[in-house]
Amino acid sequence: MKTKLVAGLAALATLATVPAFAQAPAAGPLTVDKSTIAAIWADDKGKAVLQKDVPGIEQYMDQIKDMTLAQVAPMSQGAIDDAKLKQIQADLDKAAGK
Repeated sequence: MKTKLVAGLAALATLATVPAFAQAPAAGPLTVDKSTIAAIWADDKGKAVLQKDVPGIEQYMDQIKDMTLAQVAPMSQGAIDDAKLKQIQADLDKAAGK
């Protein structure tokens, strides 16, 4: 009985760690074409870049958080064009110390 309890707790502990890995930010630098907006927003420096370069973006966060900035750009009615994407990427790189 004690062995089953220990095995059950071990299995439960393993399952409890799975969501943490699934929700962890992607490794590597933040980018406009690979990082989700939520991942950029979760990073303090990334959030500051978004607030500076795309003021008011937080009001759309529920709709766009799982997309990249490159994916959102065509739907932004010109607010995020190629020049803006390059500026945001430069600012993300600068914030990361590149």
